[in-house]
Amino acid sequence: MPFAARTFRFALIGVALAVGSSVSLADGSVERGRQIAYTCLGCHGIENYKNAYPSYRVPKLAGQHVTYLAAALKAYQSRERSHATMHSHAIALSEQDMADIAAYLAGETELKPGGKPVGTPPKSAAVCVACHGNDGIGITPDYPNLAGQHPDYLERTLRDYKLGARKNAVMAGFAATLSDADIEALSEYYAAQRPGLKTRTHPLTRFSLR
Repeated sequence: MPFAARTFRFALIGVALAVGSSVSLADGSVERGRQIAYTCLGCHGIENYKNAYPSYRVPKLAGQHVTYLAAALKAYQSRERSHATMHSHAIALSEQDMADIAAYLAGETELKPGGKPVGTPPKSAAVCVACHGNDGIGITPDYPNLAGQHPDYLERTLRDYKLGARKNAVMAGFAATLSDADIEALSEYYAAQRPGLKTRTHPLTRFSLR
């Protein structure tokens, strides 16, 4: 492994340890999460629902790591991630609220690593696999699963890291090296991996927006 790749990998491990130590969460209650996640399902519970501006599909959450989802809510709360609607929802949540919501939205089937990759990873994925694997499954609960995620959401996420709308030194450094073609190729590759994330549908919102 080239020196630069090894250095990047060690930096990523350090970030994972930092995230794990800074987010102290009690075990989430799925049932309580079901009761308080109703506003979340207004967007995340509708297949192919799109963010208004900029336009991209909101992320699929079923099958995601619970720890990662809770940490993401905390990042929206602190504005480490820039999104006005998500901040307004997260600002009043306690850490237990976040743990409960994460447990419910992730669903009963959390994706596990070890699947056979679909297709050939683009060259720009060489450092991604250290955390997200060849099959798009985060190697620890701190890293998000990317398999089956909407490609336009993945693309938006990488651009947000590149622009500084998401605060993460390692991801920002990596995203800064990516061309538009790299971002598109990475997004399409990880979106194609199976088994993948799914939309956590609400009983009252089982329809698709095309």
